[in-house]
Amino acid sequence: MEESYYTAKEKKFVVDAYKKLCESFKDETSAEELKQLRQIMTNGIAKGHAARDKYGINPTVRHLNTALLITENIGADKNMVIAVLLYHLCKTEYISPEKVKEEFGDDIYSLIYGLLKVSELYKKQSALQDENFSKLMMAFAENIRVIIIMIIDRLGLMRMINHHPNQKFVFDVAREVLYLYSPLAHRLGLYKIKSELEDMSLKYTNRDLYTQIAHKLNETKKERDKYIANIIAPVEKALKEAGLKFEIKGRTKSIYSIWNKMKKQNADLKDIYDLFAIRVIIDTPLKNEKQDCWAAFAIVTDMFRANPSRTKDWITIPKSNGYESLHTTVYGPDNRWVEIQIRTRRMDEIAEKGLAAHWKYKGVKSEKSLDEWMANVRDMLETSGKDTSELMKKMNLDIYDKEVFIFTPKGDLYKLPLGATILDFAFAIHSQLGCTCIGGKVNGKNQKLNYTLKNGDTVEIMNSASQQPKQQWLTYVTTAKARNKIRQSLNEINNKSAELAKEMLQRRFKNRKIDIDEAGLTKVVKKLGYKATTDFYNDIITEKIDISSVIESYLALEAKEEEPNTNRSAQGYIMHNPLEEESTNDFIVIGEGIKGINYKLSRCCNPILGDEIIGFIASDGAIKIHKSTCPNARHLAGKYPYRIIKAVWSGKSGGNQFSAPIEIIGNDDIGIVNNITSLISKEKNVTLRSITVDSHDGLFQGRLVIGVNDIQELNNLLKKITNIKGVKHVQRIN
Repeated sequence: MEESYYTAKEKKFVVDAYKKLCESFKDETSAEELKQLRQIMTNGIAKGHAARDKYGINPTVRHLNTALLITENIGADKNMVIAVLLYHLCKTEYISPEKVKEEFGDDIYSLIYGLLKVSELYKKQSALQDENFSKLMMAFAENIRVIIIMIIDRLGLMRMINHHPNQKFVFDVAREVLYLYSPLAHRLGLYKIKSELEDMSLKYTNRDLYTQIAHKLNETKKERDKYIANIIAPVEKALKEAGLKFEIKGRTKSIYSIWNKMKKQNADLKDIYDLFAIRVIIDTPLKNEKQDCWAAFAIVTDMFRANPSRTKDWITIPKSNGYESLHTTVYGPDNRWVEIQIRTRRMDEIAEKGLAAHWKYKGVKSEKSLDEWMANVRDMLETSGKDTSELMKKMNLDIYDKEVFIFTPKGDLYKLPLGATILDFAFAIHSQLGCTCIGGKVNGKNQKLNYTLKNGDTVEIMNSASQQPKQQWLTYVTTAKARNKIRQSLNEINNKSAELAKEMLQRRFKNRKIDIDEAGLTKVVKKLGYKATTDFYNDIITEKIDISSVIESYLALEAKEEEPNTNRSAQGYIMHNPLEEESTNDFIVIGEGIKGINYKLSRCCNPILGDEIIGFIASDGAIKIHKSTCPNARHLAGKYPYRIIKAVWSGKSGGNQFSAPIEIIGNDDIGIVNNITSLISKEKNVTLRSITVDSHDGLFQGRLVIGVNDIQELNNLLKKITNIKGVKHVQRIN
C-alpha cells in the first residue's frame, strides 16, 4: 500500500476502523478469513483499483466508514460489512463477483450484485431522474439490506462533505437524501438516522436557516433543560414508588422537524411549544411489557392532564415498520404542552435500529409487514407505466402516511394510510375483490365505495361479478396499490374494447368493400375531435358514435385528399402531361395512349391485369387505379366525374405480380389447409403471400393473399381450389 494513498488523518482512521470491525466479528469470523479480506483490499489498492473519485473522496475510507456505521446502527452483520468492503473492488473489476461468491459465499455475492446494480444506475444519471427512479427502486426491492447499506452509506457521505468545496455536489447529495433516503429510513424504522439525514440536508441546502434555528435553540437550551428537569423529577419519583425499573430522559426535537412545524403552522420558533419530548424507557421482561407501559401511562396521565386527540397506542397495534411505543401529550407547568413517550428497552432498540433489530443475520428474516411493503413497491413499479414522477409522489405518501387500523368481520387486522376508503380496503384484501367491489358494511351500516374509514372500523366488503373498475374510482382511493390496480384494469378493459371496436369497424368497412388505410383512419379520428384512439374506440362500443358516420367521414376525407386544388378536367390534365419516357412499369395505358404517368393500384379493390379499370386523379398528380365495379370508384365517379380518366391494361405485367385476396370456406378436416397451400405452391407463377385461418362449429374460414400475373391465372387457381375435397366456397375478395 502506497503511503501517499492516505492522508495522515485517513491512515489513522483506516487502522482504527479496521481494528474495531475485526473486534466486532472475532466470534463469527476466522483469523484466516479476516487475513484474506485484508489481503484482497491491500492488493487492490496497491494496483490502483481504489482511486479517489472525481470529488476527491477516498473510496476505501468511505466504505470502511459505512461498514463501521452499519455495526454501530444496525448490528454486527458480517456479510453486509464484507460486501461493503469488497464492492468497490468488484466495481473496478479487480475481483469478480463470482470469485467473491467462491471465497465468501452466496449471501455476500447477492449483496454485491445488488450494490453493483445500483452503482450502474447511478453512472447513468441521478436517482431522482424520472426514468432512473423506478429502476433504482426495483433494484432495492430485490434485497432489503441493499437499501440499508445505501442509507448508511449516505449517512457517512453526508458527514464527510460538510465543508466540501464543490457546493453543487453537496447540494445534489443533500437533495437526493431528503427525497429518497430519508423517507426510506423512516419506513424501515431507522428514526435516528432519518433525523440526522434530514438535519444535514436542511443544513446543506439552506445553511442560513439551519444556523438561525440552531442558534435560537442554543440560546434557550438552559431554560429548556431546566423545564425538562422540572417535568422529569415528579414523574421519576412516582414511577419509583410504583416499583418500576426505568430510565428517563428528555430530548430536543430535530432542527428539520422544528422547521417543518414552523412552516406548517406559519409560526416563529418562540410560538412552537412542543420543541422537546420526554422518553420513559422501562426495563421489564417481555411478558410484562404491556402492563408496565400502561402502568407508567396511568401514572403520567394522573399527574398531568392529557390531550386525548394526541394519545397514540402503538403497543397494542405496532406500526408497519415494527415501532412500538405509547405517546401522549400532557399539559405541563407554565401552560406548555409536552410529549411523553413510554416504551420498554426492547421497544427502544427497535425504535433506534428499526426492523433490523428483529433480524437474525444467519439467513435474513424480514418482518411480514416489510415483506408486504416491498411487494407493494414491486407492484407499484410494475403497474405505474412511464409516469415515474407520479410514482415518486406515491412512494413518499406510502412511506410517510399516518395509519388507520381496520378489521374484517372475522377479526383480521389491516393497516391503511389515513384517508383510506372502502375501495382501498377491498383492494388491500385482494385485487379481484377490489375490482368487483360495490360498497361495504362499516360497523353494520351500508356505506358507499368512497366512504372514508376511521380507526377501529369493522368493514365487510360487498361485491358483484358484473362490477368492473371505472375511471371515477381513481378519485376514491388513496393507496398506491388500489390506484395502480384500477389503472391496470382500466387499461385492460380499454384494450379489449378497442380490439372489439376494431373488429366491428373492419367488418363494416369490409361489407362496403373499403380497404382501411390506418393513416387515413387516424386523420378521421383527429377530425372527429379525439385526442386518443382508445376514446374513439370506446365511443364506438358504447354507440356514442355511429360507424356509418365514420365511414362517410373516411370516404369524404379520402376524396378531399384526392381532389386537386384547382378543378382541372381530366382532358386538361392529360394535355399538360405529354411524357414521352418509356417506363418499366407501364402496364397501364392512361387516357389516349400517354405513358410515364405516375399512378398506383388502389388497395380497396386490388385491380389485376385483365380487370376493367378506371383512373382517378389525386391532388398530388398521381392517379389511383380502381376496378370499374369498385364501390369507392362509383362513389368518386358520382361526386367528381371530372376527375375520372380512362385507363386500360397494356396487355403485359412487366414481370410484376398483383395481390389478390381470396376467401375460402370449407369443412374443418385434418389436412385441408395443407392441401390448399400445397396446391398453390405447385402452381407456376403463383405465390402465397399471407394466410389467416379461423375455425368455428366444424367449419374453417381462410383469408389468403395470392400473387398472380393476371386475372386468368387467378380464375384457374380458384377453380382448382374449388375441386379440393372439403372446400365449400371460394371467391375473390374486392
